Amino acid sequence: MKHGDVTRATVRDVAAATGVSIATVSRVLNRHGNVAPQTRALVERAVERLGARAPGPRRAPAAPPAGPILVRCPYLLTDYFGLIVSSIAETLDLHGRRLVLDAGQAAQRTGLLDRLPARGGDIGGTILVLPPEPAADLATLHARRRPLVVVDPRTPPPRDMVAVSAAHAAGARALTAHLTALGHRRIGVIAGPSEWLASDARLAGHAAALADAGVLGDPALVRYVRPTVEEGHGAAADLLDGPDRPTALVGFNDKVAVGALRAAAERGLRVPGDLSVAGFDDIDLSRATRPALTTVRQPLQEMGRMAVTLLERQLGRHSLEALHVELATELVVRDSTGPA
Repeated sequence: MKHGDVTRATVRDVAAATGVSIATVSRVLNRHGNVAPQTRALVERAVERLGARAPGPRRAPAAPPAGPILVRCPYLLTDYFGLIVSSIAETLDLHGRRLVLDAGQAAQRTGLLDRLPARGGDIGGTILVLPPEPAADLATLHARRRPLVVVDPRTPPPRDMVAVSAAHAAGARALTAHLTALGHRRIGVIAGPSEWLASDARLAGHAAALADAGVLGDPALVRYVRPTVEEGHGAAADLLDGPDRPTALVGFNDKVAVGALRAAAERGLRVPGDLSVAGFDDIDLSRATRPALTTVRQPLQEMGRMAVTLLERQLGRHSLEALHVELATELVVRDSTGPA
């Protein structure tokens, strides 16, 4: 709109030019303190670059959502979870948001619904990482209509709940297709817990790749375990000690794949000469093994950044059409897989 001979930029113009939310632009222009210095400088440079008069504060500005962001990750913050939570924390800081972290296995002793009272308390929004709570608790929380994002949901989230995860099925399909191209047909799978959404998706991708190679999946070759080296070792030992051992093992987690490497070594099996082994996630551990693990890279840090972006859009009262966002995975071929 015009103001004398000078075009007045709108808050929306500045938000579009910087990629930050309208609420953040408003906080900068109204001199609110809870904005990161980098973000404030970005907005101020955009106003100057537009060559326009900065939009002045409205007579009755709507207050942006107040309160810190609760990030709940009731697990030890090592490798997988540490990467996600660190990325969330850094991105919230960029947006000038305060963080309240509820993490560690001890956090599982406090129920999610107890942690967030019905009226939300002073919490402005919530990010849940692989929440262990039953689907009914998530539905109850969602019904309170507070800004909420779930990262890597363990169970199918309500249809209109915002969630972000990796493309589990596509990643597993690419991994199994790599093995079938090497001639493997009898492939053992060390999957995650059977009740996890990611386990279902990865098994579906695995089965699809087998079907592409003209192979019918064998349920006897699948073991469901917790994602630890110890349980991966036990599952691999069980599969390798059978009467018709597989020529390849796929762990739906790098830690269980490391357990499989140990089980193979104990039986005098050369990897990949006698047995191919692959993992999933591409955490640091996958590059430290000998041989280095073929695996599927999950965009863990980008999942954290995307979670904050989706939460900021809710806090800015933007409409969301893609409620469940899946980020692409990448097959990383290293030394632990070879011809059957």
